[in-house]
Amino acid sequence: MQWDFIFLFNSLLLGVGLAMDAFSVSLANGLNEPKMKAGKMTLIAGVFAVLQGLMPLIGWICVHTILQYFGFFEKLIPWIALILLCYIGIHMIKEAKECEECPESCKELGIKVLFVQGIATSIDALSVGFTIADYGFLMALVAVIIIAAITFVICWGGVAIGKKFGTKLAGKAGVFGGVILVFIGIEIFVTSFI
Repeated sequence: MQWDFIFLFNSLLLGVGLAMDAFSVSLANGLNEPKMKAGKMTLIAGVFAVLQGLMPLIGWICVHTILQYFGFFEKLIPWIALILLCYIGIHMIKEAKECEECPESCKELGIKVLFVQGIATSIDALSVGFTIADYGFLMALVAVIIIAAITFVICWGGVAIGKKFGTKLAGKAGVFGGVILVFIGIEIFVTSFI
């Protein structure tokens, strides 16, 4: 592979494609917490960006080192994403219902849940390591940095859009966000078999 426009264009497309699930979850997070501060928005986008960039690099490393083990793990990726996103989505729906009944009990997005969301939305990016397997290490590193940067921008925008509509949707935003997460999990699962 050469350092050319095609390399840059492919990396940009990979970044946009991989960021779509994280964008949807970012949107759900913004819906769920409409008064979120800019620092937390940046943290959310940063976690998704780092994990979305790290997973293809881990995939690349696996292709170049332990391919026989990664081949088995690749079959589990849709199941892991489905379970994690459905769990988080259902939990978010329950919290939204509790929040409607007792507004004092409302919780903000914690770092643990954010990290699980990040892994759930980026785990399918491990297989991108196969698509960039013919890159040298430096090219793979540049590609994942581009992927991470694009993911950051897209996710920050997702949180901002979610916040705007979360204010308008008020009490139903948490339920809507949870439903989005469940559907993303189902979509990752179903499309892996198509």
